Amino acid sequence: MSLVLSLLFMAKKKPKTLEEKVALIQLGDESLQDDLIKSYKPFIAKSVSSVCKRYISETDDEFSIGLIAFNEAIQKFSAEKGNSLLSFADVLIKRKVIDYIRQQNRNQTVSFGFGSEGTDEETQRSKIEDELSIENHWNKTDEERRRDEIYQFQLLLREYDLSFQDLVKQSPKHADARRNAMEVARVLSENEELTQHLVEKKRLPIKQLENMVSLSRKTIERNRKYIIAISLILIGDYNYLKDYIKGVLKE
Repeated sequence: MSLVLSLLFMAKKKPKTLEEKVALIQLGDESLQDDLIKSYKPFIAKSVSSVCKRYISETDDEFSIGLIAFNEAIQKFSAEKGNSLLSFADVLIKRKVIDYIRQQNRNQTVSFGFGSEGTDEETQRSKIEDELSIENHWNKTDEERRRDEIYQFQLLLREYDLSFQDLVKQSPKHADARRNAMEVARVLSENEELTQHLVEKKRLPIKQLENMVSLSRKTIERNRKYIIAISLILIGDYNYLKDYIKGVLKE
């Protein structure tokens, strides 16, 4: 979650790590998502093959199950849990493929080759989950609340013709510039008249802010979208996002 927030409220930069790319995908970058899935098809096939114990091609039903599972892993992954995306995806793919095979072979006992010979499928599945801690990786109420908060904030941004992609692209590059923009948002959020102007007209009261802060009108206008977003967080019921902003202001 902090990685997602960093991409929103910290320096603008091209994503380098796999986790940074996933964070952008979770913010709605569908093009990047398509590219990532395409580049990791060999990984998906390998994970599926390790379950099926045979060569897997993209035409196999099991590969389709793995593809869906990998996409689900992208959407559900959280770097704060400690594991990498690939380890998480590997577990989820195997779990989904095992479920699929179970549905296709309800009256058979299948050995998947993860343990000693003769171990039934239910025991094998339990062993995989225990060893790789899939349930511990993704079953956090706190994390779910944070994701819900971000989703609700996304909906609010649409009312102002904004998106997370806008914020990622237009966030101030330098730390001082980010803090200055956040400070402008703080001033706005603590002024009832300015807050009312923003909420009712869906526009930033630039003229009034210019007389209340040390930044120039040009600078305020350049960071308009960013300031609006931060202001909406500060005046809204977004506890997780608000705490993150306050942490950045204290740096």
